[in-house]
Amino acid sequence: MSAPQKPERRSNTSELMRYAGLGAQLFVTIGICVWLGLKADKWLRIPLPLLVWLLPLLAVGIMIYKLVNDTSKRK
Repeated sequence: MSAPQKPERRSNTSELMRYAGLGAQLFVTIGICVWLGLKADKWLRIPLPLLVWLLPLLAVGIMIYKLVNDTSKRK
């Protein structure tokens, strides 16, 4: 008989929680950037919602770059 597969299951749960945390971080970051964009557009009196679009897009780009770098580290 072979040993139980508990260590593998634990690592799967750990990976799931890691990616769930990254998803929550991305969601919160986008929300904060949209809020900051709204406030900045009102403060600068920009008629178009320019910063509402640019700040979240910039944040998503940075987060994707960070995600790729974190997941592709050589061991």
